Amino acid sequence: MPQKVPHVVGRGLPLLLDDIDTDRIIPARYLRCVTFDGLGEHAFEDDRKQAGGRHPFDDPRFQGAGILVAGRNFGCGSSREHAPQALIRWGIKAIIAESFAEIFFGNCISNGVPVVCCESGHLRQLAALIEAHPQASIEVDLERREVRASHGEQRLSCPLSIQEGARQALVTGNWDFLGQLVDAAEQVKAAASRLPYMSNFAQPG
Repeated sequence: MPQKVPHVVGRGLPLLLDDIDTDRIIPARYLRCVTFDGLGEHAFEDDRKQAGGRHPFDDPRFQGAGILVAGRNFGCGSSREHAPQALIRWGIKAIIAESFAEIFFGNCISNGVPVVCCESGHLRQLAALIEAHPQASIEVDLERREVRASHGEQRLSCPLSIQEGARQALVTGNWDFLGQLVDAAEQVKAAASRLPYMSNFAQPG
């Protein structure tokens, strides 16, 4: 059954930088992998080494976080699908940013990851709340088109934007092409049985 993604709830991870490209998300040397298994541990590997353990992806406060908060033009550079796959395998389930590179955006939607835009002022407020309270609950609500954050008595909400076609695909589950095929297995088999090359062009008995 196709998996619907009307909203995502989790803790946040602030990485409020602009123009983070896919080579920084997952270095090119990992593109030779046959499967995406194990890519998560290498997400932002070079940035993390340069930061000497002070990168947000190494910060103990943000381990287990599922919602990444970034800046402008996130996912720019080459079109590698490995970038969203590495983030997914690290544990990221949604990304909030000021804007996204188009191909990265499409790759995320194709993997069921909401990538939504908020204004820079709201992103700074959200990142500040997460920095101050790493256990804060963050919700990306595609049905109400809203990002909400809360910690104790503190509340923050801001409107989100996302291409309507992508929003509908996530909310209805239409992003999940494999799930749709599995659901339609009998129709697929029936259609295949009518294709002459599937029976080596044998004539009907």
